[in-house]
Amino acid sequence: MGEIDFVKVFFASFTLWILLGCSILSLTVAMERWWYYRKVQFAPKRFLELLGKIAALVSQGKPEEALQATQGMSGPIPDIVRTAITNRNRSKVELDELLTAARMEQRLVLERYLGILGTLGNTAPFIGLFGTVVGIIKAFHDLAASGTGGPAIVAAGISEALVATAAGLLVAIPSVVVYNVFTKKVKEMATNLEVASIRLLVVLHGGR
Repeated sequence: MGEIDFVKVFFASFTLWILLGCSILSLTVAMERWWYYRKVQFAPKRFLELLGKIAALVSQGKPEEALQATQGMSGPIPDIVRTAITNRNRSKVELDELLTAARMEQRLVLERYLGILGTLGNTAPFIGLFGTVVGIIKAFHDLAASGTGGPAIVAAGISEALVATAAGLLVAIPSVVVYNVFTKKVKEMATNLEVASIRLLVVLHGGR
């Protein structure tokens, strides 16, 4: 039996076209999230330096200069800092609630598009399996229609049909791995946000 003509199989199977679209979508989301997380990467040393500078400026009655210290910085941590400085005159309880709301908003931004990776990781194998089932049905239908041939003919059709299952796994496995890696990163950044909020609350209100 000759080798499988993957190009022919690809153009003959609509499920492989669907999986190709899924793979492109998965790669696009993975690259976008990687670039975003790289851009907003948390640097504890830099944050502590910024926190010290903010504490000094606020204690000197220079909140505008404290806000300017965060200019040019992007990401969840600088946004939390700006929220804290802007609302520094509120009570400790109110500021704590505002920082909690800000953390929740930032977490939504951090988790954006991750659901796509999780969905693709779960559904791609089933799409591939569906393509395989359709291919096997077609192989037996062609065998019955021809009335000739033997197991070799059926085996050839089944081997081509199983390409869809392999393609589904090829899309799903990287999607699940990347999803788990990014989910872990989101949890770490969410923890850093909570730590930053607590430190800002202490700096701006102390023991009051």
